[in-house]
Amino acid sequence: MKGICVLGATGSIGVSTLDVVTRHSDLYKVVALTANKNIELLYEQCLQHHPEYVVVVDSEKALEFKEKLKNSSISDIKVLSESQSLEFVATLDNVDSVMAAIVGAAGLLPSLAAAKAGKTILLANKEALVMSGDIFMQAVAESGAQLLPIDSEHNAIFQCMPAGYKSGILAKQARRILLTASGGPFRQMPIAEMANVTPAQAVAHPNWDMGRKISVDSATMMNKGLEMIEACILFAMKPDQIQVVIHPQSIIHSMVDYIDGTVLAQMGNPDMRVPIAYSMAWPERFESGVEPLNIFDVRRMDFEEPNLERFPCLRLAYKAIDLGGIMPTVLNAANEIAVEAFLNEHIRFTDIPLIIEQCMEKFEIRPASSLEIILDIDNQARVISEQIINKLFH
Repeated sequence: MKGICVLGATGSIGVSTLDVVTRHSDLYKVVALTANKNIELLYEQCLQHHPEYVVVVDSEKALEFKEKLKNSSISDIKVLSESQSLEFVATLDNVDSVMAAIVGAAGLLPSLAAAKAGKTILLANKEALVMSGDIFMQAVAESGAQLLPIDSEHNAIFQCMPAGYKSGILAKQARRILLTASGGPFRQMPIAEMANVTPAQAVAHPNWDMGRKISVDSATMMNKGLEMIEACILFAMKPDQIQVVIHPQSIIHSMVDYIDGTVLAQMGNPDMRVPIAYSMAWPERFESGVEPLNIFDVRRMDFEEPNLERFPCLRLAYKAIDLGGIMPTVLNAANEIAVEAFLNEHIRFTDIPLIIEQCMEKFEIRPASSLEIILDIDNQARVISEQIINKLFH
């Protein structure tokens, strides 16, 4: 029986993870669940899984949650608050696996703590690698942690790698990675109309059920840019070895091109329980609850190159990884601020890449050589992005 800690239990990845756990309750025991504010869903999850610990990051909501537990059948659950408690539960002795599913930079420190503690990390938080790739992979190597990617694309690449493959190592036989993207909801919208896109339109992804922030990232293709940076780190490849391929049907989740001309692809219905179940069962496999792929329903698969005029965020991601050092951290922080401003209807959809680019121009390239530097740059980039937004739109 393995102990699991789910960081970000009430988000879409967290919910899917607990669905898989329920199917394999003979193999997994939930030790800790964490949430930011959604205590109603968290309470339901606690009733079902009865963890030892719960972290509610928002301290007011944590007090509310404690009251909620008082006269319940689960009053013995220990409730913690504040972000540092995330690191505590991610490193508990009886936790074997950590599902790192907190969206954004907030997920970095607990994910890194789990890596340093030698846990099996099921990594759904791409920002942890984008911001601190070298430091994160060094922590994994030094502690003997096992890193298994949860993003459907990176999980697909991992599945297509040679037998016995470990994250962070270059597979010498692999020539390049073909990183698939759906193209999001605006793949065919006239570029001139994209300035008028509303938040409601941007979060309506055609194939995947995701949170609001990730859905906007998918619509701008920043999600694919961050995934490209993550793939460079996870699979020890250069940016020019990673080709983004728009595949609207989202049936092939990514491919690996080998030096002998073989291309291996991982296919399946677009459901995050597939990569979650693969990583939880690894190196075996077990049932995920996902419908088998009916290849006759697919009928056709289309592939096209991304248009960088339509998707400037993808161009900026390639620029950030080429410049290296702190630039991926700047890119990520500026994007988080710009997306939040768009969702709050303070800026237009097409302003998101403009703000990111202007923010990147404010920084000199320097090495991201310590966690202190990374967190400081992350903070600076957020402040600068807010200033750019205030200057442009107030």
